[in-house]
Amino acid sequence: MTTIGVEEEYLLLDPVTGLPVPLGDKVRAAAGLGHLVADREVQCELLQAQVEVATPVCGTLEEVGGHLLRLRHALGAAAETHGCRIAACATPPLRHGHPVAVTDRARYRAMLVQAPQLVAEQLVNGMHVHVGVPSRETGVQVLNRIRVWLPALTALSANSPLWDGHDTGFASWRTVIFSRWPVSGMPPRFAGIADHDRRVQRLLDSGLISDTGQLYWQARLSARYPTVEVRCLDVQLRADDAVMLAGLVRALVETALAEAAAGAPALDCDQELLQASMWHAARHGLSGTLVDPGGRQRRAGEMLYELLRHVAPALDASGDSRQVAALVHRLLQGGTGADRQRAALAEGGLPAVTGLILAQSTVP
Repeated sequence: MTTIGVEEEYLLLDPVTGLPVPLGDKVRAAAGLGHLVADREVQCELLQAQVEVATPVCGTLEEVGGHLLRLRHALGAAAETHGCRIAACATPPLRHGHPVAVTDRARYRAMLVQAPQLVAEQLVNGMHVHVGVPSRETGVQVLNRIRVWLPALTALSANSPLWDGHDTGFASWRTVIFSRWPVSGMPPRFAGIADHDRRVQRLLDSGLISDTGQLYWQARLSARYPTVEVRCLDVQLRADDAVMLAGLVRALVETALAEAAAGAPALDCDQELLQASMWHAARHGLSGTLVDPGGRQRRAGEMLYELLRHVAPALDASGDSRQVAALVHRLLQGGTGADRQRAALAEGGLPAVTGLILAQSTVP
């Protein structure tokens, strides 16, 4: 069974106004329970109204869930000492008219110079799942095989329908915002690790990106860890929905590793079709159709069934089948985070949305 780790990004919101507040450094310091800082479990983010957490390397979904709850509770308590709350939503329902301060790090200051308006609008929070792979070469093979499933994962994780106080019409507006950086969107297909490294080095040599952290593909090889990092997911309202997605991502990677070892051909899809499929998934979430690798629109529920069927042997092998299936069923019954935010907006306006987000962010 492969190892797994999860990173989550949260907003810091004023519980009364629902507006983002620039208290990231203070909240991180208040949550600095010794080992948390030493192990990089609590990290800064680009903007001061954001914080990030990272679980240790885990072997089971139970470990993932336990660490996420522990970290959410630690940060939640720290935020309350400064009069704010953590919000596990991928975009803020409401924003100030002026930009939030950038965290004082050289890399972030350089990004502000490079793209000031993009940085000003980068109040978006993702969930990143790291899955261990035996080598960078096998990591590239995994990327080539999982890319066709990334739109379905995006639709399943959609939790960012609101921006500037109104419904954007997109289930995952975060996906659209993140797609504006120079190297973003669906990862390309690589011939192998040599091809991958050559193309990345060309981007660096051109000066178009300053470091490999600016490879904002929806899935990539991690620069720091021996992992494949899936980055297409909105942060989840509830920790157990994050656990569900982590289980699906690990099963996808394990399935890809098994197929590669067996020499099975990889499902292929044209880059432009994949890119459009991702846009379609961000637009509709699970409320309509998703596009399969052959370019056919199918009901979202059918595509999720295909995803679960595809990864079923891996879920069985890890003992995760029952837990993941139950959580997927609950999500299909209750809706994605985007669906729940829209229902709250219809029922009680922006205050109801803020109440929903703040209430859900620290519950199991």
